[in-house]
Amino acid sequence: MAKSKSRKSASADSVYRITEVVGTSAVSWEEAVKSAVATASTSLRDLRIADVVKLDVKIDGGKVIAYRARVALSFKYEA
Repeated sequence: MAKSKSRKSASADSVYRITEVVGTSAVSWEEAVKSAVATASTSLRDLRIADVVKLDVKIDGGKVIAYRARVALSFKYEA
């Protein structure tokens, strides 16, 4: 009987870090998330997942002036 080759999944040998960032927007939560991801991607490589952890708004004079999104970003450590 032939011996089967053992194959490891690339993700099984990978290590990921999760860091939180806060994005803001005067327009929407969606834009706040996009801002957070776009800014983080300038210094973090190989971003994998963005998990929206919390949404809130900044209020001034009884009016919403900014949308804020706390985003947990997952990125792969390089070997």
